[in-house]
Amino acid sequence: MDIAWIWIPVTILAAAFQVGRNVIQRRLVEELGTIGATQVRFLYGLPFATLLVLGTLWITGADAPVMNMDFLIFIFSGSSTQIIATAFMLAAMRIGSFVVVTAYTKTEPIQVAIFGAIVLNETFSGISIIAIIIASLGVIILSTSRENKAIDKKIWSSILMGVISGGFFAVSAVSFRGALVSLGDDSLLVRTTWSLMCALCIQVALLGIWMSIFQRQLYLKCFKAWQASIWGGLLGVMASQMWFIAFALTFAANVRTLGLIEVLFAQLLTKYVFLKKTSHKEIMGILLMIAGVIILLLF
Repeated sequence: MDIAWIWIPVTILAAAFQVGRNVIQRRLVEELGTIGATQVRFLYGLPFATLLVLGTLWITGADAPVMNMDFLIFIFSGSSTQIIATAFMLAAMRIGSFVVVTAYTKTEPIQVAIFGAIVLNETFSGISIIAIIIASLGVIILSTSRENKAIDKKIWSSILMGVISGGFFAVSAVSFRGALVSLGDDSLLVRTTWSLMCALCIQVALLGIWMSIFQRQLYLKCFKAWQASIWGGLLGVMASQMWFIAFALTFAANVRTLGLIEVLFAQLLTKYVFLKKTSHKEIMGILLMIAGVIILLLF
């Protein structure tokens, strides 16, 4: 049975779970700071990912995948660049508008397509490339619709770091797909759950080393905030598992382009939960994003 199409509903679920995780992380930032809020996502997600691996191996009766050198290189690259991307994004937000930075990190699908072509020799049709550009342009319009500030030197710096952040997120996505593909013909669930657990182990270790050297007091704060952090970890694992399944089934650029629907979910949440009106420019951005996604799916 052909299951290649499953990447579409799986990606939509990933985007929905990610919106929920982001809501929790925003609340934790006030209490733990950006490093602490990032670490709890990985720290509290790791037990869930480990249980997912054990359950998958038990149900399928499969052995743990054999980790070749390609897998180790790709999984470390994906894990570390995801942390670096987050650091650039947070640094950009300190000197520029949250809205502008968000907009330019959403150039990620275009950069994913470029890195995918270079690293994994993935090829895209002309229509697919046009769809990716249209959807990304829609997100930029949507994200900058309420930004009226003049673009000064600081704004340009934040835009540059936002684009760099999107680039590292792109390398991360392509690396994770490379890791999944390198495991060969193992079961889809075995490959994705195993890769997710390995990635979280690396991220917990890297951020743990950073906290041990520079911010030891954060450990206690992270454990005190366990009630909210558990939900952040659970939603984070659910989102990542969906992303990994999608990466295993199709090009990372396709996944990240459809994943832009996360912005639409956030927009709906803002409108109906926080009662914020939608401007004409935001509507135009939404329509462009949807058009790009539809073109990608149909052609």
